[in-house]
Amino acid sequence: MLSDRRQRVLAALIEEYVHHALPVGSRTLVENYQLGVSSATVRNELSVLEEAGYITQPHTSAGRVPTDFGYRSFVDDLLASELGDGQAVDEQARNAVEAARAQASEVDDLLQQTTAALARLTECLSIVVPPSSLTLHIRQISFVSMTPYRVLIVVVTENGRVLNRTCDFSDEVSPDDLGVAQQAVNNLMVGKTLADMRAEIDAGLNHQLQNPLVRIMLGEVLQCLQGNETGHAHRLGLATLLQQPEFQHAQALVPVLQSLEDDTVLFELLDTVQGEGSTVVRIGHENESELLNGVSVVASQFGSGSATGVVAVIGPTRMNYAQVIRAVRAAREALNENGQNSTKTQEG
Repeated sequence: MLSDRRQRVLAALIEEYVHHALPVGSRTLVENYQLGVSSATVRNELSVLEEAGYITQPHTSAGRVPTDFGYRSFVDDLLASELGDGQAVDEQARNAVEAARAQASEVDDLLQQTTAALARLTECLSIVVPPSSLTLHIRQISFVSMTPYRVLIVVVTENGRVLNRTCDFSDEVSPDDLGVAQQAVNNLMVGKTLADMRAEIDAGLNHQLQNPLVRIMLGEVLQCLQGNETGHAHRLGLATLLQQPEFQHAQALVPVLQSLEDDTVLFELLDTVQGEGSTVVRIGHENESELLNGVSVVASQFGSGSATGVVAVIGPTRMNYAQVIRAVRAAREALNENGQNSTKTQEG
C-alpha cells in the first residue's frame, strides 16, 4: 500500500508518460506538477517506487516509466476514488455515443457507430460484440417471396437486431402456402430463444411440424440464427492504434493482430467480462493470452440476463485509463438504453 505522497508522485509520472511517451525525470515532475515537496524528496520517492516495482528505468541515464504493476496501482486508485461509483462518464464521450445512437437505423448500425465513436474518443482499437443469437428472444419472423422458388427470411430479435437468409426451393411455393408457414413458424418461435426451440423440437412437442413446408422454413430460421450465434464483432481503430509510439514498428502490433484473427482468443478475453457488474481493466501481463501481454484491455458488459454483449477497448498500457474507462461506460449506457427501448417497443 503506497502512502498518499508516493501515490501522487506515481500518478504524476504516469500522467506525464501518457502525454509524451518519454521516460520521466524528477525535474520534470517538480516543474510541471504541484507535489508540494523538494526535488530531493521526489528523487527519493522515485527510487523507492522503482525498488518496489511500480516504475522502472529503461536506461541508466534516462528517467523512469511505469510498469504493469505501477499502472495497476494507479487504476485501482482511480476506481476507488473519482471513478469508484461505477457511473462516472465523460460528457464528451456521452455526447459522442448519443450522437451515434441517433444516427443508427438498426442495431447492427448502432453497434458499428458506437465502435467508431469509441475509436475516435480513445485513439485505440475498439470492439463491440453483440449478444449471441442463441440467447435472444425472437420478436418477429417474416418470409418475403422473391420468386416462386426463392424466399427471403427476416428475423427480428427482442433487441431490434435484424438477421436474414435466403432460401431456394426445388418446387414452386405459392404466397398463400408461404403465409401459412410464416404464421406457423411465428406461433412456434416468437417470444422464445433458439435454445428453447431446439428443446421443443427435440421433445417433439408441436403438431405444426407435421407440415413439410413449416418444417423446411423452421429449419431455415434455425440456420439463420445459428449462423449468427456467436455474434459479429465490430472492430475499428486499428489505423489509429498504429500511430501510437509503441506501435510505430508494425511488428509490435503483430500479436494483437493475431489475437483478433483468432476468434478463440478474442472470445476468451471477452468471456472474462461476462457476469462482471463493473468495468474490467486488464493491464499487460494480467491478460491470460500471451498475445495481449503488450496491451491493456478495458471492457464492460451490456445487456441483461442471458442476452449480453461486450464493449471493449484495446490499446497500449500507456493509455489514458480515466478517459477510456469513462468512454467504455458511456458506450455501455447507450447500448443498454437501446435494449431497454427495444423491449418497451415490443411490450407496447
